[in-house]
Amino acid sequence: MKRHLLSAAALLLVASMAQAESTKSSAKGAAKAPVLSAGIALEYVEPQVRAQDDFFEYLNGKWLKTVEIPADKSSWGAFHKLHDDTQPQLRAIIEKSAAAKGAAAGSEVQLIGDFFGSYMDEARLEQLGITPLKGELAKIDAIKDKSELPAVFAHMGKLGVNSPFGFYIHQDAKDSTKYVADLYQGGLGMPDRDYYLKADDAKLADIRAKYQQHVEKMLALSGDQNAAANAKAIVDLETELAKVQWTKVENRDPIKTYNKVDVAKLGEVAPGFDWNAWLKASGIAGKADYVIVSQPSYLKGMAEVLNRVPLETWKTYLRLHTVNGYASYLSKAFVDQRFAFFGTTLSGAPQLEPRWKRGVSTVEGALGDAVGKLYVKEHFPAERKARMEVLVKNLLAAYKSPIDTLDWMSPATKKEAQAKLAKFTPKIGYPNKWKDYSSLTVKRDDLVGNVVRSREVEYKRELNKLGKPIDRDEWGMTPQTVNAYYNPELNEIVFPAAILQPPFFDANADDAVNYGGIGAVIGHEISHGFDDQGSQYDGDGNMRNWWTEDDGKRFAEKTKVLIQQYASYSPLPGYNVNGELTLGENIGDNSGLAVAYKAYKLSLKGKKAPVINGLTGDQRFFMGWGQVWRAKMREPAQINQVKTDPHSPAQFRANGTLKNQPGFYEAFGVKPGDKMYLAPKDRVIIW
Repeated sequence: MKRHLLSAAALLLVASMAQAESTKSSAKGAAKAPVLSAGIALEYVEPQVRAQDDFFEYLNGKWLKTVEIPADKSSWGAFHKLHDDTQPQLRAIIEKSAAAKGAAAGSEVQLIGDFFGSYMDEARLEQLGITPLKGELAKIDAIKDKSELPAVFAHMGKLGVNSPFGFYIHQDAKDSTKYVADLYQGGLGMPDRDYYLKADDAKLADIRAKYQQHVEKMLALSGDQNAAANAKAIVDLETELAKVQWTKVENRDPIKTYNKVDVAKLGEVAPGFDWNAWLKASGIAGKADYVIVSQPSYLKGMAEVLNRVPLETWKTYLRLHTVNGYASYLSKAFVDQRFAFFGTTLSGAPQLEPRWKRGVSTVEGALGDAVGKLYVKEHFPAERKARMEVLVKNLLAAYKSPIDTLDWMSPATKKEAQAKLAKFTPKIGYPNKWKDYSSLTVKRDDLVGNVVRSREVEYKRELNKLGKPIDRDEWGMTPQTVNAYYNPELNEIVFPAAILQPPFFDANADDAVNYGGIGAVIGHEISHGFDDQGSQYDGDGNMRNWWTEDDGKRFAEKTKVLIQQYASYSPLPGYNVNGELTLGENIGDNSGLAVAYKAYKLSLKGKKAPVINGLTGDQRFFMGWGQVWRAKMREPAQINQVKTDPHSPAQFRANGTLKNQPGFYEAFGVKPGDKMYLAPKDRVIIW
């Protein structure tokens, strides 16, 4: 039950992570330096490139030429490096629990330690092979009739296994006092429908062929005697599902994807599917009178595919996705085969991460808050949170005044925008209350069982929200996550502890670079409240049109120009940025940097910023922004990003955003004829 509303408005996804060298924070935090540094990695500046022609290459050129992406990574950058820097810290926390003697059963120490121990016991996993899944596979083999499939799909959802559709629990977008179940499309083994349907793309065609080979090998490993024919049947089935799926751009429309349906009338949306059986097996029956259907035509099409495709193909499909979903927790042959496709073919990484890193990620996935509690205690100084609170307050204040001076917005809409801004809830570092894992049973000799049980616990945790008051203290990320997000339904901006480190936030650096780094991150998340999606929600988290008709049109005109700008950018020959898919994040970047610049200027209180290392305050501000996006990405990962990620590639997040910032032109003397120059009439300034 992925909370995709969060990821849609998050600062970054893994595929678009960027690089800048950072200083590891000590357990107790660094002592304040008597003299503040510029905080800019000047050693990476490429003097042969003019800042006015390609700021990204100018600032990061030497790094781009010399740094190799680690063999176990599909891309490398600040987010990756910061994530990598936290892994030894988390490892130490987890291994301490694993080594503890006599931990009480059900205690967090026992849960963390035994979960990690079960992952690291490779000898036992080799001995077991596919045995841990035999019970689930036997259930699939025992299916006698298609009428059983709805209940089986629901069961797969509890196990975290891919099936043709699923649901997640969140606030009702039109009644922010209630939780609701939202049904959404699924069922594909590859990242997007384009991977199945784009016949004119040779690279995607190659991936498609390799996917079928992967399916065949995975089926063979699981004991399928007819793996080749069954693999083709599965890919054909998934292609039929892909044909009726909505595009990622269509799925960005919160109005189009809000379709309230009484549970008794689901049969009218998708006839021929036993909704009563699915509702009962999923646990929704009796807990909700209605659901939200994100893609009604998909559910109808899915039901038709279900009726058309033979039962045996569906059973093989379910076997494949069960094995695929748990391959990482089985013997080496399964692990390696899964990585060969998802790691190497799809992402370009030639080598698996060390087992301990994968073990840390697995424990985090199951017990994220329990690990996070210990991480915060050891690695998040109180003064860092205090400084962040000041920065957030300053950014919100900086956002407030420009709204009133917007020349394209009427007073009525400005009033509504201010009302929404006033209701923003910042969350910094870590949650006020932690998840309770006391209902989870973890055994040191049962990795697959541990994963199954942890997924079931989280499934129940989500399902039990139905009919309960909204928990406004809940977090959608753990404190050790290097990211940030805006949630329109709670109208909140959230900054986990792990992102509050260099290059985003440097306690030893001058304010300029911090405003260009973490300040722009804060501004980015605030701006999501006013992007093309967030602007359709009010301050209480209700989807409500608070715009006058004329203001809505003027906003759409500005966003259209931004779409066109980014659609002209191409990270690879034949692959352009999808300006519509990335619109929300591009608004976040452009408006976020603009408001961070205003906040930085306000922080000077009329004083002139010092010149450090020959750089003015304004120059350091924009360099702080540009170095955050220092990044390299392997070609398959880049294709995946362009097809699926709502974030633009890193170089365009840097340069594309700067081209719209008047302050950048002044700071670096950008003139007509320079490649970074856009005529004032072509610059997009929204907020």
